[in-house]
Parts: sequence; C-alpha cells; structure tokens
Amino acid sequence: MRRRLFRHGLWVTLLAVSVLAGCATLDEKQREWVFQPSKQSWWGGSVASEGMQDVWIDFRSAESGEPVKLHGLWLPQARADAPLLLYLHGARWDVRSSAHRMRRMHELGFAVLGIDYRGFGQSTDTLPSETLAYEDARAAWDWLGAQHPVLPRYVFGHSLGGAIAVALAAQVDDERGVLVEGSFSSVPDVVSSFKWGWLPVGPLITQRFDAESKVDKLGSPLLVVHGSNDRLIPPALGRKLYERAKDPKRFVLVEGGSHHNTNAVGQPLYREAVAELFGLRPPVDGERLAQGETPERN
Repeated sequence: MRRRLFRHGLWVTLLAVSVLAGCATLDEKQREWVFQPSKQSWWGGSVASEGMQDVWIDFRSAESGEPVKLHGLWLPQARADAPLLLYLHGARWDVRSSAHRMRRMHELGFAVLGIDYRGFGQSTDTLPSETLAYEDARAAWDWLGAQHPVLPRYVFGHSLGGAIAVALAAQVDDERGVLVEGSFSSVPDVVSSFKWGWLPVGPLITQRFDAESKVDKLGSPLLVVHGSNDRLIPPALGRKLYERAKDPKRFVLVEGGSHHNTNAVGQPLYREAVAELFGLRPPVDGERLAQGETPERN
C-alpha cells in the first residue's frame, strides 16, 4: 500500500493540486490512490484460486441508490459446522490475489468467503470509497449470515481490509472474533509515517479509515498480526490499533514477516493464537483431504 500510494511525496504534491482544483477532485483522487482498484490478480492468484466457488451478492446501495453486484470466492470446509470467515482484502489487487492467504485461513479451520469491493475484479465497476467499502463488507456479512444462519462468523482484514474489518465489527453485534494483519490505526497515521509525513496534510485527507476510533467498540476478541519487516505499514501502527482495543485481545509480531508474507511465515503463530483467543482448532488431515484441499502454494 505505502510505496504505491505516496512514493517520493507524490501524495503531498497531488493533494496541493487537488485543493486548488476543488474538493470533489481531492476526494476522487484520494479514492483512486488509496484503493488503486484493479480487475487484475497479483502473480499466482488465478492459479491459487482454482477450485474455489464463485458467489454473487446482490443488493441496493443505501449510499448511491443503485443496484450493486459483488463477486466473491467461497472455500467451504468438509465439516458442515465449521466457523465462517469473511475475508476482506487490501488495496490494488482483486480477491483472487488473496487466494493463498484465504487457503491458509482455511487450514486453520474456517470456511472462507473472500469478496471484491466495488471497482475490483468482477464486482460492480465504480470508483470505491471508504463509505462504499464499508457498505460492501456489511452486505457480504449479511449474505454470509443468511446463507449459514446458525454458524459462528469471524471477520479478517489484510492491510486496508483490516480497517474495513474493524469498522464492520464495530457496526454489528454477532461477530465471534476479528483478525487483522498488516493493518493500521488510520490513514493519517500512515501518511505521517512517510518521509514527507511532517507536512500538515492530515485535515485534507477524506479517506481516513480511522480504525483506532472504532476498535474499542468491538464486542469480540481481537487478534492483531504484523510482520517485523513490514516496510509498507510500520508495526507500530498495528500495535497502536491493538493498544486502543479492549480485552480480550492479542498482538502477534511475526519475526521476518513482510507486508505480503507474514501470513505464510507466521502460520504456526496464527494457529496458536486462534486456538488461544477464539478456542478454535484446525481440521485434522482427514477432513482437509475430504475437502479436496491441495498443498499450499506460498
């Protein structure tokens, strides 16, 4: 997220230009920079997503009044009573790019639904925004609950998706747990961590994703995971989010983990934390084989 968004002060320069051009342009440009919506997958995403089921979520947007169609990938468990996980991805790439990470969460025992926000992948083609992404996440949450009304639901967010996950969990009262990885306290805090972060651009930021102000409203356990070598989102911002949350909670720093590989490097730590915080155990080998799971691809 970081390198692509604000390299060499581009954020500051374009903010200044946008202010001169008008507030509407400022907001639109920030939505483009923060989300970088794409129809494409990161390398290997198409292969990793093979065998996952396509799902479609239709609803009418309360924000725009327009019909919306979200595309998602569904990875069920062999056990009919397996807990459910809503997977919310970060910026730039579509949901297929998260298939590796979705499979690792599946290994922990979750049946996983990953979605694309509007503007990504095969979902409705419109410029996403903070408000629209929150609405998309809520629609997917409600759809998952309607499809499987008696099963416990959890929400996971990576990077930008972590802020969306926190906002969703603060909005609902039926989540069993929240997991965020490589995420942050707010976009202004991310901006302040950059080389040009000393400049007073905070008041100009429209896409704030202020997870820190929402995280203390969670009514379920929170797991915050961060890689020690994350050069895009500093671990201190994950720690800041964790510190603001109420108990029960846990912070896991994965030594050697980057913004992109922490989920793979830290899988044993994930397994331990999920068991300790949520009381969940991964399926045994026989159950994974019954599901037809293929060996993990990093």
